[in-house]
Amino acid sequence: MSDYTPSAVTFYPALGILNSIGAKLIAVILCMIFARNSAMAFNRYIDAQFDKLNPRTAIREIPAGIIPKHHALRFVVINCILFMLTTFFINGSCFLLSPVALFVILFYSYTKRFTPLCHLVLGLGLSLAPIGAYLAITNHFAVLPILFSVLVMSWVSGFDILYALQDEEFDRENQLRSIPVLLGRRKAMIVSNGLHLITAAIVLYIGYAYLGNVWYWTGAFIFTGLLVYQHILVKPTDISRINLAFGTTNGIASVVFACFVILSILLTHA
Repeated sequence: MSDYTPSAVTFYPALGILNSIGAKLIAVILCMIFARNSAMAFNRYIDAQFDKLNPRTAIREIPAGIIPKHHALRFVVINCILFMLTTFFINGSCFLLSPVALFVILFYSYTKRFTPLCHLVLGLGLSLAPIGAYLAITNHFAVLPILFSVLVMSWVSGFDILYALQDEEFDRENQLRSIPVLLGRRKAMIVSNGLHLITAAIVLYIGYAYLGNVWYWTGAFIFTGLLVYQHILVKPTDISRINLAFGTTNGIASVVFACFVILSILLTHA
């Protein structure tokens, strides 16, 4: 499928000041940092009352009294401003869509209060990254980054369900919503398995339809293998190794897959 440039999203191209690919890549990395800072700090700010009650999170900076709540909120505001300012220097499309991205990643922090689909909202927030990065470099949309975004959404949602298993009882007692609270541990893990099967299917489809070279398939093999491994680590009768599955395994999987995908794209378009 060919790329296309819908006129509805190509806003004010004169706003784009950064012209070199290197400068845009630096700007994209800065956007990633500012967006993550905003989302993480806002989540800590909004959930401070629950974090204080939860033994697992009581050691976090706000409930532990290390950082005052208003300082965290100030940090959020500063990073949101820096995020939007950076997008202004990339191009008009990114700048005008930046409030949408901020809304999604900040809104996630509220969702656990009223919907068990909060995991999907988190996945949606992170899934904006591939589309945003592609839009920053090319100033138009295409099918491939959208596929990567769906991949990220199903992957993140799946492992966030596993992570939420730790707080199943606490969330139930405090009227917080999640898939584990709604369905119980065993069924929640089945949903996580299903989401990760979707992830694996998209990984295979991208290789078949777009990036079918040895570098992509190597990264895809490692990524899917680590995806399977985290489900071996976490069992309905034993969730003691969730941190290994959630932090270490997912961290390695994302970095390795990203490196091989970037190498594959560079070689494909060389």
